Amino acid sequence: MELWTSPLWYVSYILVLIGLSGYGFHRLTIVYLYLKHSRKMPQPLKKFEELPLVTVQLPVFNELHVVDRLLDSVAKLDYPKDKLQIQMLDDSTDETTEICRAGVERLKAQGFDAELIHRTDRTGYKAGALEHGTEFAKGEYLFILDADFVPNPDVLQRTIHYFSDDKIGMIQTRWGHLNRTFNVLTRVQAMFLDGHLELEQTARNRSGRFFTFNGTAGIWRKSCIADAGGWEHDTLTEDMDLSYRAQLKGWRFIFLKEVETPAELPVDMDGFKSQQHRWTKGSIQVCKKVLPAIWKSKAPLYVKMEATAHLTSNFAYLMLICLCFLIYPNQHAAPDFGGWTYYIVNVPIFFFASVSVILFYLTSQKALRPKTWWKEIPYLPLLLALGIGMSINNAKAVLEAVFNHETGFVRTPKYGIDQKRKSDWKKSSYKAMKTLTPVVELLFGFFFLFVVVEAALNHRWASAILLLPFPVGFFYTSVSSLLRMLPSGGSAEDAIEPPNQDS
Repeated sequence: MELWTSPLWYVSYILVLIGLSGYGFHRLTIVYLYLKHSRKMPQPLKKFEELPLVTVQLPVFNELHVVDRLLDSVAKLDYPKDKLQIQMLDDSTDETTEICRAGVERLKAQGFDAELIHRTDRTGYKAGALEHGTEFAKGEYLFILDADFVPNPDVLQRTIHYFSDDKIGMIQTRWGHLNRTFNVLTRVQAMFLDGHLELEQTARNRSGRFFTFNGTAGIWRKSCIADAGGWEHDTLTEDMDLSYRAQLKGWRFIFLKEVETPAELPVDMDGFKSQQHRWTKGSIQVCKKVLPAIWKSKAPLYVKMEATAHLTSNFAYLMLICLCFLIYPNQHAAPDFGGWTYYIVNVPIFFFASVSVILFYLTSQKALRPKTWWKEIPYLPLLLALGIGMSINNAKAVLEAVFNHETGFVRTPKYGIDQKRKSDWKKSSYKAMKTLTPVVELLFGFFFLFVVVEAALNHRWASAILLLPFPVGFFYTSVSSLLRMLPSGGSAEDAIEPPNQDS
């Protein structure tokens, strides 16, 4: 029997698709839970008669382009100055430290209780900075903001009163996007994040499941952090780790999708890849760390099952890579079922593995933009392609976590870009780390181009169309990174920049 015609290829192909379909089915359950529970906006138990002291923690590492914008926005918070403490938690090794020092002095001159806490080492990275800063925090409530965020002035007034319930440990606001329409990449990223923040976080929180702090734009009760064991830095996603530990201790969290805190999205592919690598690897590290405790807890079975699906979801990238190696052999090994049998086998798998993703992101856009959601439809094919193209980068992160390969906390470069201000970011000294991943992605792109062309030449038009996102995705992620290595620093994103208007 020839190698390519072995039925083992087809069986393996179907098993991988069934695995991906399982995570697709999970997306559909999230959509169902969102539609069922999203209108249940939580209300504060009561309002504080006297506003409590809040410590605003601003962890920073080499963020010279955005620090001033961050401090300006914090100075505009609609909250009594005598009830605010501002901590600039700076681990920088460049001129960012001097910008922070000057900014803190400006705040002091305006009457704020502000201080610069500069560490000369990055022990624990962001988690270490937060842990160190919390030792000097005067407030019982800690409002954490990453350097690229620009909080709205009323954010504390709209959130702090939920802590009148002593059982509430953390309140998370929904991220907005300052530069959503800067280029195609930011447009697609915004859709990815909208799906997570609008659908997943809302569905999990308001249906009684576990949900997690997103690392920024949220407020913690200091005693909750201490009770959960404090900030730990044995994973790259300290926010997810602490969230699960706190909820396992019995603390309740609130997600307020109605309160938006805008932030800047990475504008180049390398920055996006480094961010996704860190998030993906960290989530698997947390999975290994807390999943046994979740199953030993007294949480209901449906809560444990959803947490398992959430924590293991990034293993889908390994399945996607396996699928890449199985697609071509399957073109030659798939048995001829004949009649309706082919559709009975393949249509349900295709629905749960692919169509569910489209429904998931369309639902999030319709929820956030009820009048203009249809304008996002043209970006859906690229969203699917980008998800495929990122599979090598993210599968690498999964394997590093599984095999305990240690890597540092790599920050995502931000350039102070929003819809009103567009800095010349290509001239910045901040660059994401370079790897061989784009070369591997390029090879995958050429391989799948061959697969698509062969399918078309053999008149398998359905296969050619369904497989088209594979070469598009791999070429997009690889060429975007490779172009950034050129002296001009160009990018594929700039070549297809959409109109600069937020729709």
